[in-house]
Amino acid sequence: MPEFKVDARGAIEIWTIDGESRRNAISRAMHQELDALVARVSSGRAVRAVILTGAGDKAFCAGADLKERTTMSEDEVRAFLNGLRVTLRSIEKSDCVFIAAINGAAFGGGTELALACDLRVASPATEMGLTEVKLGIIPGGGGTQRLARLIGPGRAKDLILTARRVNAAEAFSIGLVNRLAPEGHLLEVAFQLAEAVVENAPVAVATAKHAIDEGTGLELDDALALELKKYEEVLKTEDRLEGLRAFAEKRPPVYKGR
Repeated sequence: MPEFKVDARGAIEIWTIDGESRRNAISRAMHQELDALVARVSSGRAVRAVILTGAGDKAFCAGADLKERTTMSEDEVRAFLNGLRVTLRSIEKSDCVFIAAINGAAFGGGTELALACDLRVASPATEMGLTEVKLGIIPGGGGTQRLARLIGPGRAKDLILTARRVNAAEAFSIGLVNRLAPEGHLLEVAFQLAEAVVENAPVAVATAKHAIDEGTGLELDDALALELKKYEEVLKTEDRLEGLRAFAEKRPPVYKGR
C-alpha cells in the first residue's frame, strides 16, 4: 500500500503522507517511499515545487513510528536514522523548493522533516516540538542543528532541552514557520506560496536556494565569495536575458530553465 498520495499540478506536486491511523509517523516503508519521491523530482526539471503535508486533520507527522521502533535493534535504528539523514539532506540539495504544509502535530522526526523543507506553512492546529529527551534520546534526524540555524541556539535549547511544544502562533513569532494559514485554508496558502516560487526563473530560484543554504554558517567574506560564484552561474543563462527583455517590453517573462 502506498505511503504517499501524489497530486501533480503542473510544476507543483502535493505529497500527502497517507498514514492517518498512525498519525503519519515515519516508518521504514514511509522513509523508503519518501526517498524515492525526492530522487524522482530531483533528477528532472518538470517539478519545481513540492508541498508536503499529512493526511487528516490531527497530524502532519508525529515523528518516528514508535511501535515499529520497539522491534528494531540498535544497529537497525542506526541504519534507519542514517538513511533518514541522507533523505533530508537530499531535500535540501534538490533544485526543487519544498514547502511543509503542517496540518497538525509535528513532533520529533515530524518537526525534523519540516525543518528540512525550504518553507513552512502552519494551520491553527499546528503544534511542533523536538521532544526526544522525554524518551531518553536526542533529535537524530538533524533537529539539533537545523533548529539552531533557523531560530538561534538559545531558542533551540529552550525547545529541545525542555521538550516544549509550540503552537502555530509561537512558531510564527520565533521564525519556525513562514506563513500562518486560516482554518481550512492550509493547502490554499501553501499552493499560493508554491505558485509565487515557480513563476520565477528556475535556475535563479534553485541557485538562490543553494546560495542561502551553503552560505549559512560561513564567515561573511566566504559567504559573499560564494554568492559571487553563484551569481556568475546565473549570468550565463538564457533566462537572465529573457528577464531583461520581458521587463523592457512590459510583459511576463517566459522562462525555459536554461
